[in-house]
Amino acid sequence: MIIDLGIMDYEESYRTQKEFVRLRKLGEIEDSFILAEHYPVFTIGRTGSIDNLLENESALSEKGIKVLRVDRGGDITFHGPGQLVIYPVIDLKKRGSDLHRYLRDLEQFIIGLLKEFAVFGERAPGKTGVWVHGKKIASIGIAASNWITFHGLCLNVSPDVSFFSMINPCGMKGVEMTSVSGVLGRTVTMNAVKEKAIGLINANAVLA
Repeated sequence: MIIDLGIMDYEESYRTQKEFVRLRKLGEIEDSFILAEHYPVFTIGRTGSIDNLLENESALSEKGIKVLRVDRGGDITFHGPGQLVIYPVIDLKKRGSDLHRYLRDLEQFIIGLLKEFAVFGERAPGKTGVWVHGKKIASIGIAASNWITFHGLCLNVSPDVSFFSMINPCGMKGVEMTSVSGVLGRTVTMNAVKEKAIGLINANAVLA
């Protein structure tokens, strides 16, 4: 099952994820994929540090931008309009109960999706995510409950990447961020990327 939540508050999409996890545990739904965009928000994973937020939290709050502690792996990242977020809710027990393999599969899914737009992503040794020409274009942060996954991946399609200057992305200093539109030098629509992403999911590409 694939659902597209459109653009919505991060916390609301999290509640949707948790409900899907509950239903997946009960066997009431099959493996599912939740697509979304979010209003501007910074999220910090379980092992993340607030020190990697370089902007004053109170000043962000005054602008209506939240900073949230969340129960995924990884450090701090930004979500905002123009960024495609995909939350797979899948049973890893059917895939060898291997989180490391799952992370690599998510990276490969992103690389395959980028290739649909003639953008050639690559891994960086020892790091999670996908890079293009040395700049990070996609981030991954996952969690699992009884081997049912939630959280997931985010791909920069055409967001305002200046928000990333307010953090050390994924806890890494000096990381430059890019987007599909930035790499290609033209605007790529979210609908176009979603269409290709859904096609790859339906074709059982990588995440089968």
